[in-house]
Amino acid sequence: MTAARLALRHGLACNTAGGSHHAGPMGGAGFCVFNDVGVAARALIDNGEVGQVLVVDLDVHQGDGTAFIFEHEPRVFTFSMHGEKNFPVRRGPSDLDIDLPDGTGDAAYVARLKDVLPDLLQRVAPDLVFYIAGVDPHESDRLGRLSLSDEGLAERDAYVLETCLAVAPLVGVIGGGYDHDIDRLARRHATLHRASAQAWRRGLARREA
Repeated sequence: MTAARLALRHGLACNTAGGSHHAGPMGGAGFCVFNDVGVAARALIDNGEVGQVLVVDLDVHQGDGTAFIFEHEPRVFTFSMHGEKNFPVRRGPSDLDIDLPDGTGDAAYVARLKDVLPDLLQRVAPDLVFYIAGVDPHESDRLGRLSLSDEGLAERDAYVLETCLAVAPLVGVIGGGYDHDIDRLARRHATLHRASAQAWRRGLARREA
């Protein structure tokens, strides 16, 4: 909630955790106790702080919990791009789902994202974007099955930030990532924050007047 409100005020904010997108309206699932993005988006809408939200979920696993939470809520558009042959078995009803084949690498991944995101932003016209920047599409992730490199993740995050911030404030959360080497995983997760710092320095954030 704090990150979302800071994003509305300053144009861009990130949490160092979050992205618990498998938790649904009836409880937790898939390592997720509760759905932080779902709670924040619902509270902001109910309080009248935003009228339209876009969730850009780029975790390697489909954002089923978020999709179920907002299945009948037109003020929250859920977009998930994920591995086709991965958890969860029962998919949620996202407003837009893109399934990627095993082994999808940097070029194909980013190209598919570029095919979709600009038009999506124009159609949805969000007041706020929640970006779930899961790092489990990485080629060495234990649960991923996709093949993004460190450079691919950095390109992805920079592109999402530049494209979304031209339209609306953005709040970023880190999403999934699974590696026995915690230091390596932490550096991977920090990709979002490095990209956000660069976007801030470039003046891309749409700050409140």
